[in-house]
Amino acid sequence: MDGRSPRRKTLILGRADIGRLMAPRDYVGPVEAAFVALAEGRATMPAPLHLPAEGGAFHAKGARLAWPDGRDFAAVKINGNFPGNPARCGLPTIQGALVLSDARNGAVLALMDSTEITRRRTAAATAIALDRLALPKVDKYAVIGCGDLGLAQLEAALAYRRPKSVSAYDGDAEALARFVSRAKENLAVAVEAAASVAEALRQATVVLTATTATTPIVGRATLAPGTFVAAVGADAPHKSEIAPEVMREARIVVDAFEQCAAFGDLRHAIAAGVVKPTDVAASLGDVLLGRWPGRRTPEDIVVFDSTGLAVQDVAAGVAIYDRALATGAGTALVLG
Repeated sequence: MDGRSPRRKTLILGRADIGRLMAPRDYVGPVEAAFVALAEGRATMPAPLHLPAEGGAFHAKGARLAWPDGRDFAAVKINGNFPGNPARCGLPTIQGALVLSDARNGAVLALMDSTEITRRRTAAATAIALDRLALPKVDKYAVIGCGDLGLAQLEAALAYRRPKSVSAYDGDAEALARFVSRAKENLAVAVEAAASVAEALRQATVVLTATTATTPIVGRATLAPGTFVAAVGADAPHKSEIAPEVMREARIVVDAFEQCAAFGDLRHAIAAGVVKPTDVAASLGDVLLGRWPGRRTPEDIVVFDSTGLAVQDVAAGVAIYDRALATGAGTALVLG
């Protein structure tokens, strides 16, 4: 014996492993805990790295999260985001990996595929915000952007409000047709394919956007009073889904102010001079802690500007890791 501690094994978890370990609803608790931890100061989250590339970009996000039970974790996730992948080479738009570590000693606990984590933790944030900020009764959903993330958003939202109808739009007719079919088959909900964004938005009071748009696609004239908008597509400085005039009139709730001001639709509204930083109503963590009560009137338009936070990744990664340890899932390797 040389007196050294045994080296800790690292779990390797692929997308299929993660899908077996976590149902979509299982992300809600960890993601909610992440927003609360951030609002309470129990999380550290530096600014993301945005690295442009030909046809897309890479994002690196990291955070440290201290749990109330005394455990302490850190995670760094790197995602490639290449919108042309599905049509060009049959690969997903988003691909990447997450490294989860013990923040007390630096041990690498797990290396995980990040594709499923990214879309499910994003959808969980939408569901949490919708539950607190949408009208109690919703007659119609509009989904703009019909890829995997759009479907995940709809699935998560349906657990909190079940509308009478759902309308969807995507500029890619094949993607829209697949979405309509998958929603009917997997979510047991009928979706009407709209011919335009305006048609999809007509009379909708919940709007879920998940596009790669670089110019606004949702304008003020298309939104009904009382609408809740969850905008998740603007996750890079050049992306934009929600017109500045919508942001000017809306009650704005952010996942994190600094990140939305740098990456989200908030960035473009501030740049246009129609919104000041002080116009932001609250962060989602503030809402969860009761620091901000939510909408003031049934007519308020509320926009949740969701750029996707590293603390969400840490919390989801810990939940996955705990389940993997309990069930023996994944492949254990000694990396060093």
